[in-house]
Amino acid sequence: MTVSEIGMGCMGLSHGYGEIPNHDYSIEAIRRAYDAECTFFDTAEAYGPNLAPENRGHNERLVGEAVEPFRNKVVLATKLHLDTTEVAQAGLEATIRAHLAASLERLRTDHVELYYLHRVNTQIPLEDVARVMARLIDEGLIGGWGLSQVSVEMLDRAHQTCPVTAVQSIYSMVERGLEESVIPYCQARGIGVVAFSPIASGLLAGTLTAQSDFSHADDVRKFVPQLKPENLAANQPIVDLLRQVASAKVATPAQISLAWMLHKWPHVVPIPGSKHQERILENLGAAAVTLTDHEFSQLEDALEALPVAGHRGHVQVEGESMASWGAHEKRTRNAPSAS
Repeated sequence: MTVSEIGMGCMGLSHGYGEIPNHDYSIEAIRRAYDAECTFFDTAEAYGPNLAPENRGHNERLVGEAVEPFRNKVVLATKLHLDTTEVAQAGLEATIRAHLAASLERLRTDHVELYYLHRVNTQIPLEDVARVMARLIDEGLIGGWGLSQVSVEMLDRAHQTCPVTAVQSIYSMVERGLEESVIPYCQARGIGVVAFSPIASGLLAGTLTAQSDFSHADDVRKFVPQLKPENLAANQPIVDLLRQVASAKVATPAQISLAWMLHKWPHVVPIPGSKHQERILENLGAAAVTLTDHEFSQLEDALEALPVAGHRGHVQVEGESMASWGAHEKRTRNAPSAS
């Protein structure tokens, strides 16, 4: 599957960063991204104001309307959640097909290139999900399938049953847990990695301060560990480093954080999200910012010397809330070591 070097995470147009923009502005934002050579758009059935059930599909409707004039020139990715009760009542395959059919209708298309399980439901065998996805691929309803926020053990179980096309997980300069095993696993098997929150919810753009207000009812940044006031201050040296490099490269800190990722891995595609058109275009402009091998090595060495305050972690499962971000990492860090 071939996509633009940088994709667009569309969630912010419907949820997650305070008040959402109006309909026409959002449609224009997606179309301007396409005009800027973005061909990869990421959405999910769950993305709607406050993630309220009655708002399910809000973001898919925006994306479907926006890309309709050039649908055959872009790659669409969307995601589903599997509820244990729903699966028990209707059966796994019927449930997945119903969710996909609803997403396709909202997206105004007869297929999606990439269909993710948004979170692994530990009560439903991954192998069973993979077998259903294989049938959907055979029928041409989806081009490939993926998983989000998984461990390498979860990924391997799924991949052994039906080859996984892509893994979507949090990944940035300050959330590098994927580098330990997931990214190498994917690289060795031709699996793409799609990095959400590659600018760390704005931290790496250098625009946030301890006074930044995340108190809105629908602002996920209040749960991001690195953005807690004490951690914002502790992470300032990382932001200062990015500003220095950005100044030398005539770029922005956000663009340097994305250029670092593109230089480091050939199979990782960042999908920064924003509700502001100027930020969306700035992020896409990072594809034109090239780091030399020497510049990259210097940046890597500098980053390695700077501790990160606060981690969300890259493993989450169905049923966990935003308030539990970082729980898996804390459990792992506090677990007794083998003697």
